[in-house]
Amino acid sequence: MNENSYTRRDFLKTAGVGAAGLTIGLGALGGAGRVSAAPIHQGSAIIQADPINHGGPVIISGGKVIQPQREIRVMRETDVLVVGGGTAGVIAAISAARTGADVTLVERYGCFGGLWTGGLVLIVLSTHARVGGKLTKCVRGIGDEMLQRHLKIPGGIINQAPGKSNPTSDPEVTKYLMAEMVREAGVHVVLHSWVTNAIMDKGTVRGVLLESKSGPMAIKAKVVIDASGDGDVFGAAGAENVRHTHRIGLVHRLGGVNTVDRAKAKKAGVKLPRFGAATPIPGVTWVNMQGPKADCLDVEALSKIEMDDRAAIWKRMAEIHKVPGCEKVFVLDTASQLGIRTSRTLVGTQEITLKNAKARKTYDDVVGVGGSYSLTGGAPCSVPYGSLLPAKIDNLLAAGRCVAADNQMLNYTRLIAPCMVTGHAAGAAAAVAVADKTSPRKVNIAKVQALLKKQGAHLG
Repeated sequence: MNENSYTRRDFLKTAGVGAAGLTIGLGALGGAGRVSAAPIHQGSAIIQADPINHGGPVIISGGKVIQPQREIRVMRETDVLVVGGGTAGVIAAISAARTGADVTLVERYGCFGGLWTGGLVLIVLSTHARVGGKLTKCVRGIGDEMLQRHLKIPGGIINQAPGKSNPTSDPEVTKYLMAEMVREAGVHVVLHSWVTNAIMDKGTVRGVLLESKSGPMAIKAKVVIDASGDGDVFGAAGAENVRHTHRIGLVHRLGGVNTVDRAKAKKAGVKLPRFGAATPIPGVTWVNMQGPKADCLDVEALSKIEMDDRAAIWKRMAEIHKVPGCEKVFVLDTASQLGIRTSRTLVGTQEITLKNAKARKTYDDVVGVGGSYSLTGGAPCSVPYGSLLPAKIDNLLAAGRCVAADNQMLNYTRLIAPCMVTGHAAGAAAAVAVADKTSPRKVNIAKVQALLKKQGAHLG
């Protein structure tokens, strides 16, 4: 084999999966639990189906593009509607569903996890904090349960053990486990659907409008949780919010890192490049990228950055191959989602601030405590319920990176572990509000805290 032609097939062989084994494994998956299937060309069929109803065509009138008034089909009605199947949204949905509430989870992609999986941001930062000189686990309850389940699958996670913090997981394992936990909780799932608007009754959110291959549809809900990351629901609902710009990167993974001939590089007198951080798969690393600063809600900017960031990855790969001993390193994959760090944050009845975090401020309405981060000076971060609650709009909660946080602390609340904390809090609060037939604004905080503790959350 030519030393410069190391391929993914070679990688599979070194990982213990030969080409024949790979073929047999793929051929065995005929679909939905079957171990065999008819030839794929026999799988097509002609059906009779009603046309997709888009409410009539959009028209041009007076040189303007006009969308006529239309009736939207109500897809379903639910107790708790969670918009966004990232880390915060999944945990929110599981928390609420475990109380017996009817929960619907809408996600625009075909898998769960958001930037943790689709974005290949594989490290779960801020799981622990040092309290009284002792490493203390802050992410508990559903978030920690999810991390612990990774241990049952070989190659699922590293650094998830007593005395360790900030584990790194395999994205495919995480996607699978999230789907399993969502199914077990009885959550109704709507994938491949993009929420485009909020259904409003004066100042109260009653549901959302979504678009999909099935056309426009509506979902009505008693409580809506905006875990979209970008505040898509509260933005559409007219809730006060703050717009931000940030760096936008594209994460990728490298394979064959364990084939690097360090002696060869040393003999040539060259310095080895950085290969990124370790993952559960031997020889595979994940490489973060800061990227350029831009408005994450500008689709033209996103389109350009996606292409520019990908070109930058391959340019760097060419540079790596010029280093003696690095000829067999290759790009294993690139993230299916851009690394969006922030876009909108909620104006809540309270705000998570860096000043309060460093001062270790506590709150009577605390609904979670996140681990420490360099930004907080090593302090754990208490999350007040008011950071999830819009200042004015009702029947709506936020979770994940779009909660109310100042321009510095949003760099904490966007991390995976804090998203677990705010997601759990929002799901529990929504469930209590539904059970008590009240709104999130009037919910009994003591009951929310009691439910969170019952589900294993850490409140300090």
